Amino acid sequence: MLTFCNSYPQLVSVCIMWYSPGTCADAGDWERAGWWNLNPGECQNVFDADLDEINRYYLFYAESGDGAVWAGQYIRNISDDVFDLCDWVTISPGRDVGFRLFDIGDNDDYTVTLIP
Repeated sequence: MLTFCNSYPQLVSVCIMWYSPGTCADAGDWERAGWWNLNPGECQNVFDADLDEINRYYLFYAESGDGAVWAGQYIRNISDDVFDLCDWVTISPGRDVGFRLFDIGDNDDYTVTLIP
């Protein structure tokens, strides 16, 4: 189970990417989805699986209405509306953001805490 916790003092919205071989034919072996909205102090399960059985690497992008972002170097196209897409599908209208890679090691469950 992949869980996100919001320790930021504003609402934070999160999207994720995960390894999903065979799901997306010619669009790559990764899938991306969003949005989960977390109020300050709230935790939310965003992916219900035995994580290390799928892959040890996951990615996320998060943002707050006040301009704070949690981003990384893996640029992908996302929608401002709820989405669930194969890796290389482009959304129109959409925008490019940088996803942050993280390593869960051999954990079945993992929690990411968004801090200021």
